[in-house]
Amino acid sequence: MAYQLYRNTTLGNSLQESLDELIQTQQITPQLALQVLLQFDKAINTALANRVRNRVNFKGSLNTYRFCDNVWTFVLNDVEFREVTDLVKVDKVKIVACDGKSSDYFSHSSLIIRPRLFLTQ
Repeated sequence: MAYQLYRNTTLGNSLQESLDELIQTQQITPQLALQVLLQFDKAINTALANRVRNRVNFKGSLNTYRFCDNVWTFVLNDVEFREVTDLVKVDKVKIVACDGKSSDYFSHSSLIIRPRLFLTQ
């Protein structure tokens, strides 16, 4: 099963709202909506694992960390993100890092943990 982290993104929320509206107007069944969400999870995880090649460096102060169910969660304070010439400063960042090889939908056998990054302020 693919990670469901991206359901809380703008794209994921928009999809869920659209599916809810279609369910309310009885144009689709809740089961079909669930299948669409599962396909979204699979597609977004695959696309980000295979297509995104941008690199960003960051540094900050580690506030808390946790490892549970093969998922790392880090909370950082006073974080600076650098990408070539751009610099962005953020007060607080939560990073959720999932092992990409543990999902059935990743065909590669990479040992790299692919971070799933959520910025909060």
